[in-house]
Amino acid sequence: MTARTYTNPVLNADWSDPDVVRVGDDFYLTASSFGRAPGLPLLHSRDLVDWTLVGHALERLEPAREFTGPRHDCGVWAPSLRHHHDRFWIFWGDPDQGIFQVNAPEIRGPWTRPHLVKAGKGLIDPCPLWDDDTGEAYLVHAWAKSRSGVKNRLTGHRMRPDGTELLDDGKVIVDGDRIPGWFTLEGPKLYRHDGWFWILAPAGGVETGWQGAFRSRGFFGPYEERIVLEQKDTDVNGPHQGGWVRTPSGEDWFLHFQQRGAYGRVVHLQPMRWGTDGWPVLGADGAPVAVHPMPDLPPQPPAAPATDDDFPGGRFGRQWSWTANPQDGWATQHSGDGLKLACVRSADAHDLRRLPSVLTQRLPGTPSAVEVELRLDSREPGARAGLTVLGDAFGWIGLQRGTDGAAHVVHRFAEAVAERERDAGHATLAPEGRVRLRIEIGAGARCRFLYDVGDGPRASGPVFAATPWRWVGALLGLFALAPAGQGHAGAATFTQFRISAL
Repeated sequence: MTARTYTNPVLNADWSDPDVVRVGDDFYLTASSFGRAPGLPLLHSRDLVDWTLVGHALERLEPAREFTGPRHDCGVWAPSLRHHHDRFWIFWGDPDQGIFQVNAPEIRGPWTRPHLVKAGKGLIDPCPLWDDDTGEAYLVHAWAKSRSGVKNRLTGHRMRPDGTELLDDGKVIVDGDRIPGWFTLEGPKLYRHDGWFWILAPAGGVETGWQGAFRSRGFFGPYEERIVLEQKDTDVNGPHQGGWVRTPSGEDWFLHFQQRGAYGRVVHLQPMRWGTDGWPVLGADGAPVAVHPMPDLPPQPPAAPATDDDFPGGRFGRQWSWTANPQDGWATQHSGDGLKLACVRSADAHDLRRLPSVLTQRLPGTPSAVEVELRLDSREPGARAGLTVLGDAFGWIGLQRGTDGAAHVVHRFAEAVAERERDAGHATLAPEGRVRLRIEIGAGARCRFLYDVGDGPRASGPVFAATPWRWVGALLGLFALAPAGQGHAGAATFTQFRISAL
C-alpha cells in the first residue's frame, strides 16, 4: 500500500508567524494578524495538514484609539499559543505598546480582553513556559530595532504563574551578536524537553535566514546553539519561525513559514526527530521537504480555510477582517443573501490604503480567479464600491456613481509611492448599476482585472503586480465609500464571492 503524502505548503496563504499546540487529538494554530480586526485567527486540524478556520481570539485591537485607522504593519506580531491549567493562552507583542495576553477555557472562547503583561517599545515575539516540574513560569521575547534600537537578542523573565505580570527586569539569555555569523535573531518559542530548556528561534532575516535551536540546563543560560533548518538546495527560502508539536503516538513535527513576496508568509510542515546527540533534526536532515508521508494520525477529509462567501443574512464569514477596528453601521444585516456595505464617507476616498472600512481576506498562494457580483445602490455622486488587491500598491475595479446619475465601471490603481489613485482603464457604463467583477491572479501574483455588465467579460487595463506591505502579504478586499460630506451616502451590495483555481 502506497503511503499517503502531503505537499508543502500546507497553508498556502499569509498565515504569518504560525504557532501550534496539541490538546488531546486536536491541533490548533494561530498567526499574526497585524492591524486587522478581528485578529489572532484560530485554526483547527486533526492531521496537521488539513486546517479550518474556527474563529478569532481578538475581537478588537487595543488600545482602541490607536486602531481607528489602518496600521497595516503594526498591531499583533508573532503570537504564541499554549494550553495550561485547562485554558488556552495567547501571548503576543505589539511593537508600539508591549506584551499582551488573552486566555480562554475553549478555543472558541470566550476569550478575555487583552491584558498588558509588560509595557514597552519594541517588545516582540513573546513566548511563555510553565515548568510543571518546579511550578515556575517564564517568558522569553525578542526585540524590534525600529522601536527599541535593540535587536538580535532574546530576553528572559520570570513570570507570575497566572500570566498577569513579569517578576523581574529581564536578562539577555541569548545574545546573537556573540554568535559568529548570526543576525536578526527573533521569534523564540520556549519548551522543556529531556531535562533541557529549549528555544527554537530563527535568525538571518525572513527571506534568507534559517531556523536555530538553543538549549540550556537552566532557563537563564548559558545556551548552546545549532542551525537545524535552512534552505540548502531547495526552493524554500529562509525557512523561518514556527512551532514544535508532538502527536499522540509520539511523532514530532514543526510548522514554520516561508516568505513569498505578495503572497505573504505561507506555512510548511516539517518532520522532526531527536538525534542521537539530543538535538532536533528538522526536515530532511536540516533541509525543508516538499513532499512527505502524512503524520501518523487518523485520515481526515481534505480541508482548507474557507474563502467563498454568499454572505447569508448580510453576515460575512470568519475569513474576513477589517483594516482597522470596525464601527457600527459599516455592514448591515438583512433577511437575504449578500453583503450590504454602507458607502462610508471619507476624505481619503482617493486612497484605499488609508481606509479602515475595507473588508479583506488573504490572497491565495496559487493561480486563482476571484469573482463577485456588485450592485451600487447609492445615488450619491462620487460614491463607489469594488473589489481590490490591496498592498503597498493597490488596484481596484468596481462601480462609481457619476454626476450624470449613471453608474460607471471604473478601474484604478496607485503605485507604492503614489499618494492617490489614478485611472487604469476607461470608464464604461453599467446600465443597471450592476456588474460582475473578476480578478485573475497568475504566476508572480500578477493580476488581470475584468468586468461583465451583461454582454460577457471584458479585460480592463494592464496587468497589475500585487505588492505586499513590509510584513503583510497583499490582501483581497471589498469596499464601499463616498466623498466627505454630510448624511447617509447609500450602500452597495456584494453577492456570490468566489475564488476558483486557474
